[in-house]
Amino acid sequence: MSDITKEAVEAAIKGYKEPHLGRDLVAAHAVESIDINGDAVRVQVRLGFPAQGVQQRIADAVQACVMGVPGVATAEVTVDWDIKAHSVQKSLKPIDNVKNIIAVASGKGGVGKSTTAVNLALALAAEGARVGLLDADIYGPSQPRMLGITGKPESNDGRTLEPMNSYDLQAMSIGFLIEEETPMIWRGPMVTQALEQLLNDTNWSDLDYLVIDLPPGTGDTQLTLAQKVPVSGAIIVTTPQDIALLDARKGLKMFQKVEVPVLGIVENMSTHICSKCGHEEHIFGQGGGVSMSEQFGVDLLGSLPLDIHIREETDSGKPTVVAQPESRITAIYREIARKTAAKLSLQAKDYASKFPRIVIQNT
Repeated sequence: MSDITKEAVEAAIKGYKEPHLGRDLVAAHAVESIDINGDAVRVQVRLGFPAQGVQQRIADAVQACVMGVPGVATAEVTVDWDIKAHSVQKSLKPIDNVKNIIAVASGKGGVGKSTTAVNLALALAAEGARVGLLDADIYGPSQPRMLGITGKPESNDGRTLEPMNSYDLQAMSIGFLIEEETPMIWRGPMVTQALEQLLNDTNWSDLDYLVIDLPPGTGDTQLTLAQKVPVSGAIIVTTPQDIALLDARKGLKMFQKVEVPVLGIVENMSTHICSKCGHEEHIFGQGGGVSMSEQFGVDLLGSLPLDIHIREETDSGKPTVVAQPESRITAIYREIARKTAAKLSLQAKDYASKFPRIVIQNT
């Protein structure tokens, strides 16, 4: 019997292409260690994205590959993850206690961006990450209602705010500071200043991801975010409708111009299934998200149906991911979350925080 080599085990693992990363685990630098003791092999896989929902599936797939190596009698595979901070715009540095900021944007209103943002944040948390949600829609904050949060945030020092908590999410919104029906009659500079304060004056606690729910369009708030907020990546939400896709393209191009990577597209309301007869109909058109992703070379992260439960659950303050954790729609949101985080994990890391501060003084 020939000795088992690390090279042989690595070659076998390369036969498994991890679907969220789109490549094998060796190429993705996710194989932490390979220990060989006689005919027994132990493999440690460390992903760069949270994967609670597919942890066992990945372990089983890698184990099957290793068991195919001649001479291997037993194979033990463990899978965990370590989420790193990733690079942001060149002129900016990450904010304290937040590793990665993901902006959720849309070119126009009414496409379900806020619903997607809150369910994405909850899905990332369900996959095993520490997550925050910043409601950056100053004129129309909706996250307090969607998260079922009442009351106002506390300030322990009179200068900063403690985030509100709901469903294991840390959240902040202008909606926590004003009455729900109070209109925000503000000019652009006031809005951008409010956004910066909400982001920087909140005591976020050790977040892997901060999801920012942006207002629709490509105006002041989006430009402020692109120029002053260290964003690791953006997601564009659209519907298959031609008008929505036209505006979504503008949002995508805006992020590309300001050097914020677009992690992918989420197609909302892609199909409607009648709750009475089961008939499926493409109310807003078909294939728009796919064609847009192909045109711009970005991933289609997922397609969500037009479903009355999604609307009912967010209106009642308990979004789908927590209201129906075992449902098909929640499975789609969690798959979108894994694909988003996996795509981000392949980007350049940010090592600025690891470098010592060098001070030069005249003596």
